[in-house]
Amino acid sequence: MSEEEMLTADEVAKIMKVSIKTVRKWVQLGELATIPIGTREYRISRRDLNAFIEEQRKKRHQTDSGQ
Repeated sequence: MSEEEMLTADEVAKIMKVSIKTVRKWVQLGELATIPIGTREYRISRRDLNAFIEEQRKKRHQTDSGQ
């Protein structure tokens, strides 16, 4: 899969095994970057999703290690 691949929120939800509402919450909170498509649509790049996943791993590691 290419880092330049563009994903819909639904595709991200399936990849992450979460609900679409969770993906929308991450977007709304600014935790997951998006690329606007028109006035109401957006896409999420594979690169941004991978960065989000890595950030979540770091947060979990800090929590697990008591930092």
